[in-house]
This record gives sequence, C-alpha cells and structure tokens, in this order.
Amino acid sequence: METIKNYLESMFLNLPNTPEVYRAKNELLQMMEDKYTELKEEGKSENEAIGIVISEFGNLDDLAEDLGIASFVQSNNQVPAGRALSLDEVKSCLADYAKHAYMTALGVMFCILSCCGPIFLSAVGELYPQYENLMDSLAGASFFLLVAIAVGILVYSGISVGKWKYLKTERIVTDFATTEYIHQGMESYKGTYAALLTVGIILCILCVLPPIVVDAIGDSSGFWDDCSGGFLLILVAIGVFLIVMGSMRLGSYNHLLHLNGQGTVGGSYVPNQQNEPQYINKTAAAVMSVYWPTVTCLYLIWSFLSFDWYITWIIWPIAGIIHTLVKNMLTK
Repeated sequence: METIKNYLESMFLNLPNTPEVYRAKNELLQMMEDKYTELKEEGKSENEAIGIVISEFGNLDDLAEDLGIASFVQSNNQVPAGRALSLDEVKSCLADYAKHAYMTALGVMFCILSCCGPIFLSAVGELYPQYENLMDSLAGASFFLLVAIAVGILVYSGISVGKWKYLKTERIVTDFATTEYIHQGMESYKGTYAALLTVGIILCILCVLPPIVVDAIGDSSGFWDDCSGGFLLILVAIGVFLIVMGSMRLGSYNHLLHLNGQGTVGGSYVPNQQNEPQYINKTAAAVMSVYWPTVTCLYLIWSFLSFDWYITWIIWPIAGIIHTLVKNMLTK
C-alpha cells in the first residue's frame, strides 16, 4: 500500500492545494485502497495488485472529471511539472552541502584568525626588542598566509557544490517519500543545530573575558595584555565557525523542502510550510532566507569592532522594520 500512496502523491504533486483537490485525492486513495484489498482477497500477489491498481487509477486526466477537478488538471491552475529529484540525489546533495557548510565555516574562521598572527607575533617583538623586525615580517607573512588559505578553502567549497546550482534555476520537485526523508533529516538535525548555535553564541559573548581577566590580574610586562586581543579573536572565530556551519546545514534542508511550490499539494507535505509567506519568486525567497543571519553577522562585526554594545542593539529594531517592509513588497 505504501507504493500506491506514494504514486498517488506524485499524481497530485503539482496541483493547487485547494479543498477540492484535497477531497479528490482522499476519494481516489479510498478507491485505490478498496481495489487493492479486493485484489488481495482474490489471491493476487502484492506486485500484481499494485500493478492493476496503478493501471486502473493511475491516469489523472481520465479520472479528473469524475473526481470534480477537471478544471485544475486541464487548465493553467496546475503548476508546470518539473523534474523529480530522486532520493539518491537528495542524499548526495545533502552530503555535498554538509561538506560545503563545514568548509565555508572553516574559511570564515581562518579569515578571522588571520589577525591573530600579527597580534601574537607583535607581542613577542615587544617583549624581545632584538627580534622585533623578524616578528614584524613573520606577522605580515602569517596574515597573508591565513587569508590565502581561507580564500582557497572558500573557492574550493563553492566549486564543490557547483553541480547543484540547477536546483535554484530549474523547476525541481520532490515526491512524498523523498520530502518525508528530508523533513525527518531536518528534524533530527535541529538538536545538533541548537547546540552549535548555543555554544557559538556563548563563545562570542565570552570573547571579552580574556581582556577582562588580563586587566584584572595585571601584567607588568604588557605581553599578555598585547595578546588578549588575539585570544578574543580565537573565541570569536570558533563561535562563528559553529554558527555558520550549523546555519548552513539547516539551510540546505530548508532549501530542499521548499523545492515544491507552497501553493501546491507537494508544498503541503511539510505542514509548517503552509504558514510561511509566499514570495514572488525564488530569488526573493533566497534573499529573505538569509536576511536575519546577515543582520546577526553585521551586529556582531559592528559590536566587536567598536565595543559600543550600549548602542549596537539599535540594529535589531531597525532590521525588524526593514524586514516587514521588504517582506510586504516581495510577498504575493
């Protein structure tokens, strides 16, 4: 019966999610179940019963008028059919995007850590004046080396997922079984995401501790005071790494779940998707999906560069107003 249910879902995948279509789908499912039960009672095998049911009820064009949905099947109300993404392709895509998330987060972390080399080496140069010129040279070299590594990782990461770009430009759909696999995977990952996000935010908040501790204990040589900025950046780098990796992995699940149009039967496979705003196109949806992560990054960058925490909070109410205005302009 599972095969029959999955086949039925694929038949209605691109139809509008309306009460008439929903009623027709349930009615057809009942007819298919009754026929399947009848064939099994006659002694038909599993495969024979499924084959007969699909051959008899598998053409929606022939059944549309009897089900009362001819206007949806034979008119422009039906969303253009797209290529179905198989379960194997989804598994491969999720694996590639998991690697992409890790490498992107690693690249961002190296970008932040690139400032640590000059900080630590300059502190050594201050402590040992005879090596100051050497430390200054190594500081510049370490900065460009880490930046080069970061850029290399980011470029490689972007190229590695290039084969999935068509998911954003072409009409792609996922059937019921595949959508359920993605949804279950996302639900299972949410616990990990919450842990990564929590630890990442805590590390970003606690990054101010090294300067505070050094200032509290006193440092007559000035060495640890000079290094405290580097320790601050290390905590920020690890925190940002966890936040970026977790957010990108969760984003990959969300992206695949939204391949089916929100107004279609396929879009109803994920219940909470129906409560989300319907944007005018995929570009608008993609922009709005990264709105709050972008605001968060800007807030952290502004706060850590200026240390004006008493005023940087103003970004949140402003961002909220802008979000409402932009969402109203980009939703249907």
